[in-house]
Amino acid sequence: MKKIINYLKGARRELSKVTWPSRKESTKLTIAVVVFTLVFVLFTTVIDYGLDQVFDKVILN
Repeated sequence: MKKIINYLKGARRELSKVTWPSRKESTKLTIAVVVFTLVFVLFTTVIDYGLDQVFDKVILN
């Protein structure tokens, strides 16, 4: 039991040393991730559609 308590105390000490981002920085980074994800999804969708069309032409003709 003492090991668990020591572990939790150490974890709490380490967490107090962390430099957490500000709300503004967190918001900017979240927006960046969402935009990147949307662009990646759009890119993947266009590639998938294009390949689907190409393979349909090759296989069906």
